[in-house]
Amino acid sequence: MPLAVSGELVARAAASRTAVAAFNVITLEHVEAVVAGAEVADAPVILQVSENAVKFRSGRLLPLANAASAAAEHAAVPVALHLDHVQSDELLRQAACAGFSSVMYDAARLPYAENLAATRAAADWAHTQGLWIEAELGEVGGKTGQPPLDAHAAGARTDPAEARAFVADSGVDALAVAVGSTHAMTTRTAALDHDLLKRLAAALDVPLVLHGSSGVPDDELRAAVAGGITKVNVGTALNIAMTGAIRDYLTAHPEAVDSRKYLTVGRAAMAETVTRIIRVLGTTG
Repeated sequence: MPLAVSGELVARAAASRTAVAAFNVITLEHVEAVVAGAEVADAPVILQVSENAVKFRSGRLLPLANAASAAAEHAAVPVALHLDHVQSDELLRQAACAGFSSVMYDAARLPYAENLAATRAAADWAHTQGLWIEAELGEVGGKTGQPPLDAHAAGARTDPAEARAFVADSGVDALAVAVGSTHAMTTRTAALDHDLLKRLAAALDVPLVLHGSSGVPDDELRAAVAGGITKVNVGTALNIAMTGAIRDYLTAHPEAVDSRKYLTVGRAAMAETVTRIIRVLGTTG
């Protein structure tokens, strides 16, 4: 089917009080696994390509973007493309021509005033291109190149009043909020601040996004969706599934040299993870 539009998928999820799952992809196997897992769950999904993934692919966006577009167009469920954690204005300006309907512009590392100014400029440009734009306020942390973060430290969380002003002044369509999760967690031990999430949902009239969801237990994810989260970003969980499956296969088959053999089990493990997470979120077709 034709590429879906990220903003429309998120809006539908919000209307049904569920959340759309958004999975970060690095390889073609990631792309295929996300689509296959979403088809088993019979639910829409968002494929996300981060700036770090583009750097890994020698700085070129189109090879992975074109592969994701092709997979999405042949999927049996709605699939949208999202450009994630973009700091480079040059990369941002490639989004619309590469099949993306949305972008997360990440200036959260900057002081508030600079974050606001940079995000406002990005939002103004994105809207002229018909792109739905997400930003971040607070410190989720854990991304490559960032210093270690205590997600429970004073000042790390998103302040509701500041968030309301930021959304109004920046013009963004969605906001990623810091409520206790951290990027790149390999253990599912994150404890979310559900009271803060409730206050953020009451203060804002745009969809709320949860980053660092791989480290959040199922019950916490369900509670986050019930509390107002409508887009859930997942990346590390796929890498854990893929790496674990490949490691087990190579341990059992030390003579293996055909990469198709172990990539097949890695892809299947990621697809199972995708299906499980979508069902936890309660997303439906």
